[in-house]
Amino acid sequence: MSNHKRSSRRAHRSQAQRPADRLRQHIAIEAARILAEDGQRNYRMAKEKAAIRLGADPRSGLPSNTEVEQALREHQQLYQGNHAANLETKRKAALKAMQFFSPFRPKLVGSVLEGTADQHSRISLHLFCETPDQAVGFLLENKLPFDQETRRIRWHDGDFRDLELIVMDAGEHTFELALMAGPGWRQPPPSPVDGKPQRRAGLAAVQALLDETD
Repeated sequence: MSNHKRSSRRAHRSQAQRPADRLRQHIAIEAARILAEDGQRNYRMAKEKAAIRLGADPRSGLPSNTEVEQALREHQQLYQGNHAANLETKRKAALKAMQFFSPFRPKLVGSVLEGTADQHSRISLHLFCETPDQAVGFLLENKLPFDQETRRIRWHDGDFRDLELIVMDAGEHTFELALMAGPGWRQPPPSPVDGKPQRRAGLAAVQALLDETD
């Protein structure tokens, strides 16, 4: 087969893929808008809702969560002029909380660390302890009100685990404290965005993020 014919076939395949690629991009952009403006937190639901709005099949051809996250960053930069200030405020609040919870070697995770948090996002911290009762006792000793939740997550090996959470309000912020109790939780849980080990940041790393914006 001549090089000309092979090039023609590749060009034909590329052109055939372009409408699907464009639709995928449009779904990512619309899903990002839904996440940013509608208060939606679930990437899958946002993608399906975006597909339906655009007249596409919500069961196939959807963008990845990573593509939606990138579109969300771009949306926030373009349309949310106060995004940087809100993010800085949340990171400062996270730093203070991490100093308070220093006995539990806290790590910042989630949207506040990744830079995609909005004004409604919880500030998520991982606290390391032998048992959940240690963290609960610490809060009781300091007379801080809180609620307890359990979240079922799919672990790296495909099995499900129940993660103990403490949820508490402090001023204008809501904190979600995931209790990494025992050696089985030393490995970062899978990220809800891409399934890879969740990125964590300690006190020094969070301070460095804040120093970058000064």
